[in-house]
Amino acid sequence: MKILVATEKPFAPVAVKQIREVTESAGHELVLLENYKNVADLLNAVKDADALIVRSDLVTSEVLDSARKLKIVVRAGAGYDNLDLKACTAHNVVAMNTPGQNSNAVAELAFALMLYQARGGFSGKSGTELRGKTIGIHAFGNVGRYVAMIAKGFGMDIYAYDPYVQADDIKSSGVKVCNSAEELYSVCQYVSLHIPANEQTKKSIGYRLLKLMPENAVLVNTARKEVINEDELLKIF
Repeated sequence: MKILVATEKPFAPVAVKQIREVTESAGHELVLLENYKNVADLLNAVKDADALIVRSDLVTSEVLDSARKLKIVVRAGAGYDNLDLKACTAHNVVAMNTPGQNSNAVAELAFALMLYQARGGFSGKSGTELRGKTIGIHAFGNVGRYVAMIAKGFGMDIYAYDPYVQADDIKSSGVKVCNSAEELYSVCQYVSLHIPANEQTKKSIGYRLLKLMPENAVLVNTARKEVINEDELLKIF
């Protein structure tokens, strides 16, 4: 089996090494397409691939048309928004992802952004602290749970809203439950977004929610840019 790793933004060398070791020990061939600059490169490379591994690279019907031997495509990350699932089904290609793989890294990034804001971009001027501030976690999945763990270490007051997670499950993590997004945004000085990008959530974070936030509140989005209604965001300023 020929496995193609097609990444416009490459994996770390150590990750590629581990992928190669697993692949070749199983008797398969690994081929890399890194830092490619146009779709034509991907279309050519995928022609004889049996399996495809991507990051945020787009796997469209055009890509699948070129991949005549393809049996499976795996997205290294959460969500399927860069994979055309209907086209995968039409081409009899199995689509998979790896939820939770980067959860801690994303959570740490969220706090790096909060610290950057709180400390005025590390300009040397006086800033503020995260300790004692209220943080709202919008979606309590893999990343949201890591955010809660880190927030405890910072001494923050933690809230969460997720209609798909049982309230008792959230409470068992030492997190206060909000019954609506409106409640979450109205009580939290920091809100960390971890919702997926789908038809229900795209452009769902806009003026209606943001106007509820306290003065000088901060919205941190390490989810998908599509969930923000940027035109309405500008109305807040």
